Amino acid sequence: MSRAERLLGLMQNLRRRRAPVAGSALADELGVSLRTLYRDIASLQAQGAAIEGEAGFGYVLKPGFDLPPLMFTLEEVEALALGARWIEGRADQGLSRAAGDALAKIAAVLPPERAAVLDWPTLLVAAGAQAEAEGAALSAVRKALNEERKLKFAYADKDGRRSQRKVWPVAVGFFEQVRMLAAWCETRVAFRHFRLDRMTEVAALDERLPRPRRTLLIDWRRAEGLEG
Repeated sequence: MSRAERLLGLMQNLRRRRAPVAGSALADELGVSLRTLYRDIASLQAQGAAIEGEAGFGYVLKPGFDLPPLMFTLEEVEALALGARWIEGRADQGLSRAAGDALAKIAAVLPPERAAVLDWPTLLVAAGAQAEAEGAALSAVRKALNEERKLKFAYADKDGRRSQRKVWPVAVGFFEQVRMLAAWCETRVAFRHFRLDRMTEVAALDERLPRPRRTLLIDWRRAEGLEG
């Protein structure tokens, strides 16, 4: 690995983390000595990289720091293309369009041999079986999630029994055949999961969530035994 590749790898490693990471852990992941790691960090700091920390404390890339465009590897391009095309076939119109726009932006800055992977993919995604009604529901659900607002809808359970629900949306799970909303249900006074294809009359309300969605997500994970 060249020094330039090593420095880019170090920046990418720090970019993925939100908490300080020990120098020894970084050195092990990058396959270099601790002395080389400290020298590389000092070199990046001298070039203006907003890396905070010191030996014995750990290092972190300062939030808000914008890295210059990085060259994507072939596998990274394939991963991005596969993910974006999966979204295009399984999300609402707004999210599908955003996925296509993101691929177009990536293609614009790639060298020809990398951009060709987007036009002639080696990894294909089968068409999704999403119903039109589910797409309409997802659009309203995403609005409520992004704006941290309550959501109301009519819901039919597996036996066809219908009910009106007002919930505090937490997150949407994209499974192979269905999309599922995790939310705190005011009717059941507990976390519940709702299939989007069984939701109708979906609308984001003006009412703000009583608690930040991030807090609700932590509580939901704890309730589902997903911590740790």
